[in-house]
Amino acid sequence: MAAVNQTARVGTDTWVRRFEPRPEADIRLFCLPHAGGSAPFFYPFSQQLPRGVEVLAVQYPGRQDRRGEPFAPDLHTLADDIAESVQPWTDLPFALFGHSMGAVLAFEVALRLEARGAEPRLLFASGHRAPSRPRSEAFDVDDDRQLIADLRQAGTDPQLLGDPEVLATILPVLRGDYRASLSYRYREGQRVRCPVVALAGTDDPHVDVDEAAAWARHTTADFGMEVFRGDHFFVNAQRAAVLDVVGSRLGLGGAF
Repeated sequence: MAAVNQTARVGTDTWVRRFEPRPEADIRLFCLPHAGGSAPFFYPFSQQLPRGVEVLAVQYPGRQDRRGEPFAPDLHTLADDIAESVQPWTDLPFALFGHSMGAVLAFEVALRLEARGAEPRLLFASGHRAPSRPRSEAFDVDDDRQLIADLRQAGTDPQLLGDPEVLATILPVLRGDYRASLSYRYREGQRVRCPVVALAGTDDPHVDVDEAAAWARHTTADFGMEVFRGDHFFVNAQRAAVLDVVGSRLGLGGAF
């Protein structure tokens, strides 16, 4: 594939955030955030992973500098757009890391890139059940109380949840992402060709270890499992350990 014009793309791409350009990198890591999240969630990854990894974080529409854009209607449409946006960056070997909703999106994006001939080295599926293991749960995305309760259960800082201005910013984004996530249906039989590593928290209310281990069914290649102490956001509480795993699995050693 033709090399991307890296100078032109720095800071100008709607979808891709390249916090720290690393022209010496051996591999790129595309990072996809959770529901309600945004690209800066992965800024610490760009700072703390080995120099051989260049982190590119995806910014979904409907938040921060893209708040004037409509939310994606569903995850399949969002995955189509993300795959289109990151493909120019696949001139280097690459892997994907998705947390929570981002894990399902990373899986769907990997499928699309593989169909285009761009083969990921690895898919990290963090903090989400395997696509074939949905839960039947009644959830009203228009009920602020349910959204706040879900945030509290996931381990969100209680001080943030008590701030009306913060909630006014968070809840519309969360509502849009939840609506897209709840409508997602796995297309039976689809598997990626790249290895998959599932990451799970011991106390995550949204996914238990068995549900995370079922990611093994979604690859024709090798599967690995890593469990960390913590709730849904173990990726923050255990960041050094998570990044050690990422660096090791990519063959580049651990984080700095």
